[in-house]
Order: sequence, then structure tokens, then C-alpha cells
Amino acid sequence: MTAGLLVAGIAVPAVGGAGFGFMAAAEEVNLKPAALVEPPPAEVTIVQDRDGKEIARFYEEYREVVGFDEIAGIMKTAIVAIEDYRFYEHGAIDIEGTLRALAKNMSSGRVSQGGSSITQQYVKQVLLNSATTDKERNAALEASYARKLNELRYAMGVEEKYTKGQILEKYLNIAYFGAGAYGVEAAAKRFFGVTARKLTLPQAATLAGAVQDPNATDPNLGREHRERLLKRRNVVLARMAELGKITPAEAEKAQAAKLGYKGTELPGGCESSKYPYFCLYVRHEILSNPDFGRTAKARLAMLNRGGLTIKTTIDPTMQAAADRAIKKWVGASDHPVASEALVEPGTGAIKAMAASRRYGSNAARNQISYNVVADAAHGGGVGFQAGSTFKTFTLITALRQGMKVDDGFEAGAGYRAPGYSTFKNCAGQNIGDPTHTVTNDEGSPGWKTLRTGTWGSVNTFFMELERRVGLCATVETAKSLGIRRSDGKKLQEYETFTLGINEMDPVTVASAYAAIAARGRHCTPMAITQITDRDGKTTRYRPKCRQSLDPEVADATAHVLSGVFTKGTMRNVGGIGREAAGKTGTTDDYATAWFAGFTPNLAAAVSLGDPRGSQKHKLTGVTIGGRHYGLVAGASIPGPIWKDTMTSALANVPPTPFTPINTARFGGCDQNCRPELAEETDPLLPDPTQQEEEPSEPN
Repeated sequence: MTAGLLVAGIAVPAVGGAGFGFMAAAEEVNLKPAALVEPPPAEVTIVQDRDGKEIARFYEEYREVVGFDEIAGIMKTAIVAIEDYRFYEHGAIDIEGTLRALAKNMSSGRVSQGGSSITQQYVKQVLLNSATTDKERNAALEASYARKLNELRYAMGVEEKYTKGQILEKYLNIAYFGAGAYGVEAAAKRFFGVTARKLTLPQAATLAGAVQDPNATDPNLGREHRERLLKRRNVVLARMAELGKITPAEAEKAQAAKLGYKGTELPGGCESSKYPYFCLYVRHEILSNPDFGRTAKARLAMLNRGGLTIKTTIDPTMQAAADRAIKKWVGASDHPVASEALVEPGTGAIKAMAASRRYGSNAARNQISYNVVADAAHGGGVGFQAGSTFKTFTLITALRQGMKVDDGFEAGAGYRAPGYSTFKNCAGQNIGDPTHTVTNDEGSPGWKTLRTGTWGSVNTFFMELERRVGLCATVETAKSLGIRRSDGKKLQEYETFTLGINEMDPVTVASAYAAIAARGRHCTPMAITQITDRDGKTTRYRPKCRQSLDPEVADATAHVLSGVFTKGTMRNVGGIGREAAGKTGTTDDYATAWFAGFTPNLAAAVSLGDPRGSQKHKLTGVTIGGRHYGLVAGASIPGPIWKDTMTSALANVPPTPFTPINTARFGGCDQNCRPELAEETDPLLPDPTQQEEEPSEPN
């Protein structure tokens, strides 16, 4: 019935009869205004650093919504002239144009001709932008009377709801112009490097011409497309002159102008960000964290379409410090990759994420295509074994269980589990292997205390210490400080856990050490502080923290680890001119090297390993940063990177002392200390810049 009536209307002779037939059909099919649901069009999300400066953009459609007064008058004139010259005169339905388009489209079986008013075109774009499935998108484009009637009903509703100026503004903000630019502001920047407010006559005519078939006239696709766009621009100029909107002389001058397409790069995406690894972290944090949306689909839509402003924790000064330090020690073309994360104690705020290689997909340029600084949940990979940085968790466990810093025992040159039941994992299973020997390589056996065993990073001492305090207790301590494997799998709970057999990432390790600096308060790594939506509503996010350690245990741990700089494996590298504590880490046969450390104000972790496979490509006989190394330990490169980073990052931060150790509870150097212990050194310690501990592989 509907099709027949509309065909009858189309068959009626020109204008008067056509209008009469159309209106009769309209009454028959109850063509009345309908309310159009208008979800906001996809808009660019902007990511900012802690100071509010832009560092990245995310988008599904690159669009910047602007107001009516922010669009050049000549642009409005041009689009009306070519798309709907009677826009200000007719209502929602331009009868002549609608009938002409219907006849053409029905004869071709598809939408081959517009003929719609600007209002109808706006409705179509809204329906397309609202579509979330292919079925919905096809329904918005199908050549059917039902679709056209719905479109007309919605157009009538839109005309009742808005002024002509508001409709035109909405249309210009939603339309696609080609070259990846949605909306007139993005198109003006992309095509000509100007804002929509500053468009000239030839530029406005170009954009007005592009909306008819933006794919066919996309200037970014080559010469033929640009030639088509140029011809289309001149058609617009001729039409504007025909309608008296510009003079013939103005049209002729504009037609003689070159196309002037600049192809300005649209900002956005982590690959183009100044801080690519942090950018990746932010993106994955939003996509994976339920705080930012109930479902993954909703979070993706919010990020890529929401027009958000995301303020983050990254500190440009500290980031620059990390970048400089890494560049000084490791080259971008070196096979091993250095990575570093800086985390604020007490909040978990990530202040910097740096790596020696640029993020990107171009392997020929030695780029790396994943987030080497973070875990898999934030775009990272499998990580690197953390080595003896894990000995800190065994030290903490011993202090929690009542040991004093000068309690100790004899450590041998080699260590074997006394029996298969010596070590038990957290499931209560026996995992000790009395056939496997852990050695100190050229380390120093003898009497070791919690302090001297830590300063020398003595493997055999920590194996026995872990046996005494319990493997599971050590694992639970690590977990309480946020330790999780970089690949997201379950922690490997072997007796060599204390030697760092689990693969980690710098963000995770830095946040664990930050908890010690914060006197036992562990905070989940945090990258986002607030999000402002397109309507100006701001949601602020607070740190997620918990007290994981007794503050005095954390103080005692910091006390012991501070000696690493003066009496331990970092003594040849030295400190940073203020109180600091830390631990080197070197894995089996020098596969990877680490340093993790902190002050009360800032914690950082540095890893070094070969992403081609650290077990196959070890850090022996290598040239890194233009220097040759027979072997690389934690104090060889990661330690100096950490030192240089922290010295620069904290240059304008007043020094803060650690809370002194409770000597009554843990011992330590006070008036009751034995003088010889206060100055104890280990003459058999290896050169810390060349060699350190040697963890075994899991059995």
C-alpha cells in the first residue's frame, strides 16, 4: 500500500501535482514528526600529562565538535549552496528533492542519489553513527520506502526541535569529509592546516564538495582523487555564483587556485605520542579496568568515541630524566632493551615510563611493538626474570618473623635442599630438589647476617633464609606488595623464588619497592587521576592503597637496603646525594639485569634484557651504548641508569629522610651495636659492576 501510494505520487506531473500526490501519500501513511534519539557523535579523547598538556589522542572517528560561531560564514554558505540551496526556506521535507531522489534510488536499487535536505542528511548520519552492528548500518543505508519514511519522520521532529542554525551546526560536525576527518573542524585542519573559523572561499568550497562522495574525492588517496576533488570544488564555486552568493569574478579567481591540500597529520595514537609506553598503559588501563565501564565494549566506545579529557600522572620532568639516563647507557639500535618505570610512594602514581627503543611497528627501524615497560594487561609481553630484586621479599619476611638485622648463619659456597620436603609451595606440595646446587659463582661463603647477606646478594644465604622463613611466606609477602607475573600467569613457587625466577615488568617491581618507601603502604599502580566527559562532568580517581607491611618492618628493610650503596653491590656506583635504598638483580648466566630502588619520595625499577629471548641472547660479551661488556650485572647498567634518573628527577625535590629503624626491635647500629658490626664489610665480595648472584632455573 505504501509503495503504491508513493509511486502514484511520483508519477504525478511536476511540482504542483507532485506535491499534492506526495502530501496525500503522507497522510495515508501517517507521516508525522518522530523524536530522533541523538547520541553524541564519536569525538576525540584527549590524554594529558599531570600539568594538563596534551600527550596523546584516541579516536574511532577523528572529530572535534565546534560551535556555530566557530565555523566560517563562507563554509556555511558553500555547504547550503551545493547540498540544499532552499534549506532556509523549506521545512523538514524538500518535496522536489525527495521525490527526485526516491525515483532514482528505487530504479537503481540502492542509495545512488542524495536529493535529501540537510536535515534529512543529518538524520541519516545520526542513524549511521548510532549503529553498532552491520545489520543496523545496512538498515540506515538501504534503498527502501520504509527507511525513507522513517528518515522523513525524524527530520520533521528535528525541524520542530532545533533552529536552522542549530541543524546546520550539527550537520557540519557530524559529516565525513574524507582523509579520516569527521566534522568540519577536523577536516579544515586535515586538509588545510587551519581551523574551521579561518577557512577561505576555495577551501570552504573544497570541503563542501567533498561531503557528497568523500571516498571518491579523498585527497589522501592519490592524484586521481585530488583531481576529482578539484573538479567538485569548482562545481561548488559555480553553483555559489549561480545563486548569487559570490560574484562571477570571485568564483573565477577561486577556481584558478590550486587545491592546496596539506594532509596535516591527525594527532593521536600511542605511536605518535611523546610518551608512547605510558600512552599504551593508559589505553589498556581504561580498556581492562571496570572502573571505567561495565563491559569491555562500553569502555572501548567511551575511549574512542567519548570526547573525554583524561588527566594522568605522568611528570614530564621525571620522564625526561628517565629518557636521558637510558639514552646515555643504552642505544636505540642495541639488541638488549632497557626499560624503566618511576612510581610515587604512597599513591602508586606512575611518574614515568621509558625504554631505549621507540615504540612502533617498524622492525626495520628497530622499533618494539609492545609495552616493554609494563605487564601484558597493559600491552606488555612476558617480561624478564627479576633476579635478586626478589631477595628483598625474603628479607622482609625474615624481619616480619622477628629476625634482627644482624641475625645470621653460615652460608656455604653451594646450596642444596636438604631433602625433597625442605621447601613447600603455598599448596603444601613438596618442591625441594636436593639434586640441584645453587652457587654463588665467585661469591663469598661464610657468616652472613641479614645486612651483609643482602649487601653481597649471596645466593646461598638467601636460599637458607627462605627455607627458614618458609617459601610460601615469602611468596605471600611478595603478593602483598603487588607482585604478579608480567604475563598474568600464576607465580612459579619453586625454592629459587627468592632468586627471581619469575618474569616481571618495571612498573610492577617499582610499585612493590614504592610500598617499602611508603612504610609498608602498597598502592596499585595508577595512571589516571581524572576524566572529564564531553559535557564537562569530571570524575576524579583516588589511589587504591592498603597497609601491606608493618611500618617498622618497612623501615628496617629500607635500613638494610640503604647499605647496598655503601657496602654492597652498588658501592662502586655510589648513591644519589640523599637517603636511598635499593637492590641489584642479575639472573642465571647473566640473561637479564635489574636495579630497583627508592627514596621516601620516589621509587624506580630498571630492567635490561634482549627481547629476542633473554636465555638465548645473554648479556655476556656484548656492546651496549657503545661500550663493551664481558658480562652485565645489575650494577653494570641498570644501577647507573637508576642513579642518573633519580638524581635528575629529584633535583628540585627537597630530600626526605627515611624513618629510623627501631633498634630495640630489629637491632642495628646504635650505642648497643658491636663496633665491628657497625663497620662490617665483606672482603670476598665480587666486583659489583661485573658479577653478582646466579639464580637457578625452576626445577
